[in-house]
Amino acid sequence: MHQSESELGDAAAPWSHTPLRVAKDGWAVVDNVIEAALLDRVIADVSVAQMRAGLRNLLDASPAARELASHPGVRAIPERLLGRECFVTRAILFDKTADANWKVPWHQDTTIAVAERLDVPGFGPWSVKDGITHVQPPADTLARMVTVRVHLDDCGRENGPVRVLPRSHRSGVLSREEIERLRAVTKDEIAVVARGGLLVFVPLLLHASSPAERPEHRRVAHFEFAADELPGGLRWQLRHR
Repeated sequence: MHQSESELGDAAAPWSHTPLRVAKDGWAVVDNVIEAALLDRVIADVSVAQMRAGLRNLLDASPAARELASHPGVRAIPERLLGRECFVTRAILFDKTADANWKVPWHQDTTIAVAERLDVPGFGPWSVKDGITHVQPPADTLARMVTVRVHLDDCGRENGPVRVLPRSHRSGVLSREEIERLRAVTKDEIAVVARGGLLVFVPLLLHASSPAERPEHRRVAHFEFAADELPGGLRWQLRHR
């Protein structure tokens, strides 16, 4: 994920610098990407199926979310960083409300969802979440992935926004001690995102979120993109384009 600007396309095109920022800093916010009508259809779909603080298997619960995952605006940055054949490997809905006003400590996203467990060197430990098999892959697999979060609601500073440590994705998978050392020397930044905007980041970026000071819906459709096949017969749990 270290393409030059010429490799990423026409410098005059919309968002031309955004993929470069994601590759360099590990994250970016893009405003005004998704039309309100599609956001409303996703919300209508998940209002029946939604769990207390979120929903795994989002694409199974929402036809509109499947459309959202294929939206050109959602795919634009992953395609420019990973290639046009990239696909969604996991789709989750997150929410924060007065009844589910959770805190997420500083962490990296270090697991992927796979179809079944196969013991392959470099992959582990393993876990099962809501019936889906997860595993920690080697760092180079995570470095070739991009996450796009579509905000279905406004998320300001009082709504428990994601906080990030810029450029923290460059050192691979970090231990708890390494995370604390980075936190001591790196100023965090806040990802304020309006409804219809995107938060784009790479899984190895350190990120966290605090409980909302003003708990309201903060619904986010979280899509993880990859482009590479897994080794040793392992298969992604989801391949949506």
